[in-house]
Amino acid sequence: MAGRRSEGVGSYQKRKPRRAAVESSPVSSKRRSTPPASASPGIHFSEAAGLRHLHVGGTAIQSAMRLAAPDQLALAYTRAMMGALMFNPDPRDVVMIGLGGGSLAKWVYRHLPRARVVAVEVDFRVVGAAHRWFHLPLGRKRLRIIVGDGASYVGAHPASADVVFLDAFVNHRQAPSIRTAAFYQSAKRALKRDGMLVINFMSDDPGLRAYLRRLAAAFEGRLACLRAAGEDNIIVLAFGDDPGALTPASLAGRAIALQRRYGLEFRDFAARMRPVHRVRIGGRALLTKQALERLGAK
Repeated sequence: MAGRRSEGVGSYQKRKPRRAAVESSPVSSKRRSTPPASASPGIHFSEAAGLRHLHVGGTAIQSAMRLAAPDQLALAYTRAMMGALMFNPDPRDVVMIGLGGGSLAKWVYRHLPRARVVAVEVDFRVVGAAHRWFHLPLGRKRLRIIVGDGASYVGAHPASADVVFLDAFVNHRQAPSIRTAAFYQSAKRALKRDGMLVINFMSDDPGLRAYLRRLAAAFEGRLACLRAAGEDNIIVLAFGDDPGALTPASLAGRAIALQRRYGLEFRDFAARMRPVHRVRIGGRALLTKQALERLGAK
């Protein structure tokens, strides 16, 4: 997962990170994995203001856990990704590409008891860190953790997911394999008819508009955006089918019910949800309405 700072408990205090000792076999205690190559990104964590942060390959915060409430979503962008529930409040098959500290996986597992979750993480050390330091449960029937390539997994499982959450970063940059036109097309094929692809982007990524053009082409322009409060993350929802009206009024009733049930700020999500052409970064729309119409016509 990727987020630059936590929220709600004061500003992030820079400290020298403590190196996390992870077990060599995060998926099974009976099998030992090959040690990572020396070129693999470093994994460490830091603690500040009641939060534990995971860092992979640099200082960017990949995941955060509130020590006093480990199952809560501590980062605003992870809560914003749950805005997908306004369009499908009861997903049964959820796929997550990129694990980080397991915040999303833990939340969905705890709060959506009918959901089957598959989380795919390319680095076995990240799985070990999530289990040992961030309380990610392993060996559960409804929560499968797969060490492997997320793009390959998505391509091999057509029509299998209600929601695919995409949050795979190394120190602030998305993995190249999950930002291509081919990946977005295979992700659409991996969805059930009314499924959604939910992606965490960084607003200052120089390739952001190019990624969104590819995404819009794959999903025929059916995109919506939600900016995470106080963070540099932009959550983009790509819909396999027509999601209907994307206005605060049309989403308000669902948002109120979800906020009462889960305690997350769904009313704020509904108020800030926008079609992608109405979101501006650096004074420019992410994509113009005309460009979306052209892409949607393909």
